[in-house]
Amino acid sequence: STNISVFKLRSELIEALQKSGFDVVVAFQSGKLGDGKTISKEHKCAFYEVKIDRRGKNPFHDLKLLNKYKKIIKEIKPDIVLAFTAKCDIYGGLACRMLKVTFYPNITGLGKGLTEGKLTKIITKFLYKISIKKSKCVFFQNESDKKFFIDNKIKFQKSIVLPGSGVNLEKFKPLDYPNDKKIIFTYIARVMKAKGIDEFLEAARTIRKDNKNIEFHICGYCEEDYKVIIENEVKKKNIIYHGLVDDVSKCEKMSHCIVLPSFHPEGISNVLLEAAASARPIITTNRVGCKETVDNNKTGYLIKEKDSKDLIDKMNLFIKLSNNERKKMGLLGRNKIEKEFDRNIVIDKYMMEIGEL
Repeated sequence: STNISVFKLRSELIEALQKSGFDVVVAFQSGKLGDGKTISKEHKCAFYEVKIDRRGKNPFHDLKLLNKYKKIIKEIKPDIVLAFTAKCDIYGGLACRMLKVTFYPNITGLGKGLTEGKLTKIITKFLYKISIKKSKCVFFQNESDKKFFIDNKIKFQKSIVLPGSGVNLEKFKPLDYPNDKKIIFTYIARVMKAKGIDEFLEAARTIRKDNKNIEFHICGYCEEDYKVIIENEVKKKNIIYHGLVDDVSKCEKMSHCIVLPSFHPEGISNVLLEAAASARPIITTNRVGCKETVDNNKTGYLIKEKDSKDLIDKMNLFIKLSNNERKKMGLLGRNKIEKEFDRNIVIDKYMMEIGEL
């Protein structure tokens, strides 16, 4: 877990807990957007630094993480523990089960552990089975992930399906729509294969061949081996690269459309929720975690996974719309988010569940 996952997505929940009389302690790894201790102090939370190798498969590293969680729990003696993201859910859950502490995991997507590699899947399923079995309630971010757990006999006592992490409708308000002197498509995500960066780059190359008035922007830090690829595309003037952006609303404000061709096993994509809340049309994949945020052909377009041609076709459809039609798409997207994905829904469900203790 990072300060993004804790404070950018859950500061409202932390405030609600504090108003209810809880002292909140947070444990995560200081990341690219700031020092954990400083940020936690601003939110009136005690902080523990926990190093997590998100993609690592080294059992000794994971054993260290389990022991770190046990040490923290023994020291602070919490009434309840809330966890988010796979490794926190698993090793936080194991620590809570060993020490008999009330535990609430949040399944923020299936992740690679449950979807890639036969042996990895078997181990991850086993770890989930023993870590969440005694949890008080499991929070899922979509119905499909809950079904996966049931189908794979990962048992739990109780569950609640949330509308993802929701979105703060006060913070992400409808932005003025840009004029149509040029059209800007923006990719906001980690620059990695599973988030569909290859398809986005292919679309940029193809569309800019015939139309230099269309711009392709990328906001996010490079993972895997994409740094050199991105630098080359910048040199060729196919894309404009902004790196990791602290305030994504600046990217959304200049954009006509937010594009995320992800085939990563998401819970519900926060990038898409925030984009739609900002009244921006969306183009994304027709898969769990992305498709829930779009009404196809009304608030944006759904495309096939790993299909550059389908992405290019949908972008060309979008380019042919009038600017008023694009603007209307964005406003319909905002209406959808207000009805279905208000973060207050998430907070209320958490507080109702915790209030039953």
